[in-house]
Amino acid sequence: MDIPRYALMIALALVGWMLLVEWNGFQQQHRASAPPPTIERVQPETPVAGTIADGTGSDDLPGTVPTELPQLESTIPPVADSSAAASTSSAKESGAIQIHTDTLSLEISLLGGDIIAASLPRYHAELGRTDLPFQLLLQSPARNYTAQSGLIGPNGTDTAETRPVFTALRNASTLENGQKSLTVDLLHTTADGVRITKRFRLDRGAYVVDMEYLIDNKSAKPWEAALFGQLRRDNSADPSAAGGALGIQPFVGFATRTEEEPYLKHDFDSLEEEPYKAQTTDGWIALVQHYFISAWIPSASQTNSYQMLRSQSGQNIGRFTSPAVTLQPGASGIMSARFYAGPKDQYRLVKIAPGLELTVDYGWLWWIAQPLFALLYFFATGHLNAFGVEINIAHGIANWGVAIILLTVLVKAVFFQLSAASYKSMAKMRKLQPKMLELRERYGDDRQKLSQETMDLYRKEKVNPLGGCLPILIQMPVFLSLYWVLLESVELRQAPLAGWIKDLSVMDPYFVLPLLMGASMYYQQTLNPPPPDPMQAKVMQFMPIIFTVFFLFFPAGLVLYWLVNNALSIAQQWVITRQIERGT
Repeated sequence: MDIPRYALMIALALVGWMLLVEWNGFQQQHRASAPPPTIERVQPETPVAGTIADGTGSDDLPGTVPTELPQLESTIPPVADSSAAASTSSAKESGAIQIHTDTLSLEISLLGGDIIAASLPRYHAELGRTDLPFQLLLQSPARNYTAQSGLIGPNGTDTAETRPVFTALRNASTLENGQKSLTVDLLHTTADGVRITKRFRLDRGAYVVDMEYLIDNKSAKPWEAALFGQLRRDNSADPSAAGGALGIQPFVGFATRTEEEPYLKHDFDSLEEEPYKAQTTDGWIALVQHYFISAWIPSASQTNSYQMLRSQSGQNIGRFTSPAVTLQPGASGIMSARFYAGPKDQYRLVKIAPGLELTVDYGWLWWIAQPLFALLYFFATGHLNAFGVEINIAHGIANWGVAIILLTVLVKAVFFQLSAASYKSMAKMRKLQPKMLELRERYGDDRQKLSQETMDLYRKEKVNPLGGCLPILIQMPVFLSLYWVLLESVELRQAPLAGWIKDLSVMDPYFVLPLLMGASMYYQQTLNPPPPDPMQAKVMQFMPIIFTVFFLFFPAGLVLYWLVNNALSIAQQWVITRQIERGT
């Protein structure tokens, strides 16, 4: 009977197909990103508004907002660029300031106070290039990705024709040794005397920027405006993941949170067909790419509106807009939001905003992937995270490759009895091969009789023909979950194992691990009962070759897991097979 063999072939083919699909969605190839452009700051003589005359679309900034709730419309004044080149030109004319901490290097344009560049000193664009930090935000002809914010409404400073030009006390600020935080103020005074301070505060070791608008209404009239913050990006490729073997790019798009949906994401193409609009409290808007995100987190104490859209100028925009604030003459007020630019570190993100850690997307098997990552993190760091609380209970091994090996051993131990049942079934099937061949020779022309006699043989020998396949299928969700964990975890980016494996998140440069994996898979196949059908036998012989070709381009961390798992499986299966053959 061919059911077991067909089932095993289908299981292996399914694993291979799912691996290929997932890898095409996540494979990354690190490449250098250009360092942030050095822009000579030009301090305006008077704090006047900057005119926008580059012909951008009318939906690049949010429009007028009522006092009660934020408005959900797309009549939006333009930002100072219809192209990256025009954007850089506008910033250069208005000037820019530099802010440096131990975790962030920002470039903020004096035109609007937008963050036009952000690099991460602790994450390198290339392995070994400590002098070249990874560039997350950038405004250049190659890539246009900025974080904008401003004031809109009846007395807002950001309109369809102009944006405010701020002044600053210095053109560069650095967090010095011994300092816990750094505060930078941008100043602007409107024509009717309203004093506006745009304040940025950065803490040591953090990737969060606290942004505040301090309004001092020195005019003779009431002042009314609303705060907005938006992420604005073109369709350029993700610099942290150049795409898979078939040219499929990793997910790059917006994500948000609502009261109904804890995690909702939209790619850029879907926004062109149908823009997204919603109102919620305790929300955020993030731009997600492989390993890194940026996000605006407005105040959770009010109802904010959220939008994702494709602007007329072809830019992808994700924004929040807060309710309008009214200040009487002589009154002052503060409007604030937080901005995150950094790695997809789920234990860091969970402390910043509810649901923000879900941007570390493990797919539909997240309920298995999360505890697997917690164990992997524990082995590497000695810290155990539970319900957002991190407990240091041991000394980690400080090597993510060794942590993968330990996790593989633990997973194998959990499934030890299940694997043993599978190997026993296959060993018994292997022992029955001579009798199976005898039945084929005797009833080869009578398929019905052959099937009946085969089933009688199974019953007599107490062999379950599916016993070797079902345990493999049961373990598949665990393997696929671990696959997503190894591909999505920024902790493995540029993490070494030993020797020539200097980055577990990219493929083995000398293909040693994939070839060893293929050899182990071939040897393990020799322990299985050979298929009685010649065609099936040929297909099974090609399986190790097919999987080896797949794994040539897989991350070394994933290949390491499969290789160790195969080695443990071979040891267990060899012992069980010998016991069955000896009748013990």
